Amino acid sequence: MRLYFSLLAAVIALSLGACGTSRHLPPYERPLARTDFQQVRTTAYTHTESDHQQYGNRTALGGILHAAPPPAVPRAIPVARTIHRAAGDEYQAIAYISPSQPFLANNFSSQIYGSAAADWARWPAGTIFRILSTGQLYRVEDYGWALSGRNTIDLYMATPREMNGWGVRQESIQIVRWGDPQESLRRLARHTKYRHIKRMVLELEGHERAAANLN
Repeated sequence: MRLYFSLLAAVIALSLGACGTSRHLPPYERPLARTDFQQVRTTAYTHTESDHQQYGNRTALGGILHAAPPPAVPRAIPVARTIHRAAGDEYQAIAYISPSQPFLANNFSSQIYGSAAADWARWPAGTIFRILSTGQLYRVEDYGWALSGRNTIDLYMATPREMNGWGVRQESIQIVRWGDPQESLRRLARHTKYRHIKRMVLELEGHERAAANLN
């Protein structure tokens, strides 16, 4: 009987392994230009989804997932002195610190930004960005299979209802602070047996064609 169960476990393991190897990575997209303002596809996720349950409410950086505070303003406020342009509007430069907008200061707190997942070769871990339509801040702390090689950012939501309410949206974002690509590479390099991580590593190392051909 013990031998039977051992053989059964081996068959199940082989089946799961075969399913894992047949899973294809998402189609590769050329990276966006590394600029202060970007137009990106955004989706949403929550910690109770099936593909995140094994990690619970933890991020890939080891912290706790945070939902962004509710929008304080309907959109980013244009300023008189033009330094950057996005979607035809004028916005303040990243370096400008306004007393009414303390979230642009260097002492960021998890209380003022939400967690986000992305391809760390496009937006390195720790990248902080603002969604211009809501004014909300997010920090890249996660990654995922469906995001590898894609110009998509996944925003963490506290509940499935909020996640479904967000859906898929094209959003203009302002990069407030870029994360460190070398630190991202250091964290990812130990896990290249997973193809979505291998793709990010290849791109971080400058091997864009190899990353694109990985499937």
